Amino acid sequence: MSVPAAYLAVVLVWSTTPLAIVWSSETVHPMMAAWLRMAIAALLGWMLVRTLKLELPWHWKAIRSYGCAVIGIFGGMCCTYLAVGYVSSGLISVIYGLAPLVSGMLAQQLIGEARFRPYQWLAFAIALSGLGSIFAGDLRLAEEGWPGVLLLLAAVFLFSLSGVLVKRVGADVHPLPHTVGTLLFSLPLFGLSWLVTDGHWPVLDFGSHSPWAILYLATFGSLVGFVCYFYVLKRLSATTVALVTLITPVFALMLGSLLNGEAVSASLMVGTGIILSGLSLYFWGDRLQWARRRLA
Repeated sequence: MSVPAAYLAVVLVWSTTPLAIVWSSETVHPMMAAWLRMAIAALLGWMLVRTLKLELPWHWKAIRSYGCAVIGIFGGMCCTYLAVGYVSSGLISVIYGLAPLVSGMLAQQLIGEARFRPYQWLAFAIALSGLGSIFAGDLRLAEEGWPGVLLLLAAVFLFSLSGVLVKRVGADVHPLPHTVGTLLFSLPLFGLSWLVTDGHWPVLDFGSHSPWAILYLATFGSLVGFVCYFYVLKRLSATTVALVTLITPVFALMLGSLLNGEAVSASLMVGTGIILSGLSLYFWGDRLQWARRRLA
């Protein structure tokens, strides 16, 4: 696989995942939609592991890594699926764009990464002001969508925490078996969540978006996108890969508007622009400082 093709696949998958999550819950309870997605992905992943003759390790360090990854897969996804009843798919992608900033802060505390520089703290403040602009400017969001925003913020925190903890464990496991192991660990938790929140076996309506969105998320969102992400992460700089978080919110907003009739208010556009500006400063602030020193 070529690097540009893999990079494009990551952009496309991450851009379409929020809308697919919304569609998967159209006629299926969100927790059942999540459980079906993870179950299908685990089955397909296990078949791939067997076909490629990869090892699916069960030593203590691998199990710890799977457990840490479940915090993001189960905790983050549960919050995200529950949030779809309150917010648009575009806003899901926008708020997930805060993940690199949250991960950076957690990495300082948990794995001793370098402290934020002044421009990174400024970037974090700008991104938060963008989120505040969205929340304050959109009356519908302020009145009805705040539970969804809180759930998404919790999802971003759990997703970011999970990634940092996995890095701290440092288990040397191939990305595909690691994904399968994590999915297998998460399935009982998703099943229990479904029993607690709903408990009624769904009747799949193949005339709706839900079954097809679940299949798409299982195949692409949980397998192809993840494998392609780690593929490009090994071959490109972290900054280049991080560009994905700047591209996907724009595409997600466009797809939600065009394919799902989601309203894109002026406050949402302005807030998205502010958040992306903060992310840009976070990723490239050191280059701006270097250029300023050269011109001085």
